[in-house]
Amino acid sequence: MADGPAVRLEGVWKGYASPEGKVAFAFRPWEVPGGAQVAITGDSGSGKTTLLHLIAGIVVPDRGRVEVLGLDLGALPEAARDRFRGSRIGLVFQSLNLFQHLTALENLLAAPLLAGKASAEDRGRARALLARVGLEGRASHRPSEMSLGEQQRVAIARALMNRPALLLADEPTGSLDARRGDELLRLLRSSAEEAGATLLVVTHDEAVVRALPQSVRMQDLYAPAAGPP
Repeated sequence: MADGPAVRLEGVWKGYASPEGKVAFAFRPWEVPGGAQVAITGDSGSGKTTLLHLIAGIVVPDRGRVEVLGLDLGALPEAARDRFRGSRIGLVFQSLNLFQHLTALENLLAAPLLAGKASAEDRGRARALLARVGLEGRASHRPSEMSLGEQQRVAIARALMNRPALLLADEPTGSLDARRGDELLRLLRSSAEEAGATLLVVTHDEAVVRALPQSVRMQDLYAPAAGPP
């Protein structure tokens, strides 16, 4: 891991066009230390997913600087951001983004392949991760043959495949019952701790907020002059 914070926001402003007009998010300076585990909370539409997309390099700020693991993502071309994301960041978003034509096992194997770091050990690691999320018997099933909760567990296992230095999760327990949600959160936390990775979790689940050692509210991240959008 690079020296310094895992994530740093400096003067970040991001605007979007919407049917109602321009929607803008302006963030105050914010740093997340390497290895931290932080819950991010806020109302719907408060910019939580926008914040994760900025940190993941899926979008870049209109103004300001987003540093992740020591790199200014906005200064990288799109292809370089994609490579960086694939090799250093594990993503679990609400849309899941599973490949519908691939089995659960193949979805996991796609992660190192797309990151350009496939190895002979991948199949064994993928099977072990599926077992850790309770899906060892579903390795040959496609997403359409699984429940939403099972698909969510596949997405989490896939996010862990490349041993990322940063884990970003958007409502990872949203489709799970309390027991499964607790198990998956423990998996995310233990995997992050074992790898020395940083974990950021967007959540509405108070149990997740209580379980993580740190939390931040979106309203506390808005730049004072801008306030909520």
